Amino acid sequence: MNSPPLEMLRYLTWSDCVDILAVSCLIYYGLSLLSGTRAANLLKGIGLVFLVKVLSNRFGLYSLEWLINIFMTLGVAALVIIFQPELRRALEHLGRGGILPIRLPQDQVANMVVELESALLRLAATRTGALVILEQRTGLRDYCETGVLLNAQISERLLLTIFHHLTPLHDGAVIISRYRIEAASCFLPLSQSTELALELGTRHRAGLGITEISDAVALVVSEETGHISWAEGGKMTRGLGQKDLHLRLCKLFGVLDPEYKPVGAVDAEAPQKVG
Repeated sequence: MNSPPLEMLRYLTWSDCVDILAVSCLIYYGLSLLSGTRAANLLKGIGLVFLVKVLSNRFGLYSLEWLINIFMTLGVAALVIIFQPELRRALEHLGRGGILPIRLPQDQVANMVVELESALLRLAATRTGALVILEQRTGLRDYCETGVLLNAQISERLLLTIFHHLTPLHDGAVIISRYRIEAASCFLPLSQSTELALELGTRHRAGLGITEISDAVALVVSEETGHISWAEGGKMTRGLGQKDLHLRLCKLFGVLDPEYKPVGAVDAEAPQKVG
């Protein structure tokens, strides 16, 4: 004799299977967006409220259930406000195309990586503060418009010139989009993370902040230590070595056969996870 759950499987149709799969994918997609964010802890709190509601109904705690119902009714509008960054992030994910819509020959991409890597190492060697944002699928046009639009080819000389302390564009971030320097001197949102080391300043917080609300990658050069930091997905790795930096850039830009060749000298400590 079949058990009730197995008996129900006989009445499942292909549309029911598609419906269940779609709901499962949406739940997984939503949880993956919230994973590692401050909203994840808030979601746990909401789950606890629902659990208390179920228990209060089960054991006849009507006053408590009435209070929770009022809280849930008023909380819907509050949740929309609280989860606004995550909702925006989800809609941006749905509207994205490919990771890098424009495709360049491998030799051009490899040369671009070398130019970018060389510039970062030179900036680190001279302890020149710098913040470079590498746009991926989430568009950063709004932040580009806060600075000076350039639409220039990526080159070591141009990046060194931009971040030189005597130039008017050095204070702010450079945003690289579609294999080109889209804008310089851009303002970015600062991270509100309480886990950042106290010695990290505005430049590091801005680099980490943009990775918390988008899938961009931020490269930060510290003017105090000369260390290069890599921020991605709301996490920061400090003190990248030359080889690690090279391999990460090659992987990010899809260089198929990265060949490590030292292009400069920079002191770097062992990578440390932050945030």
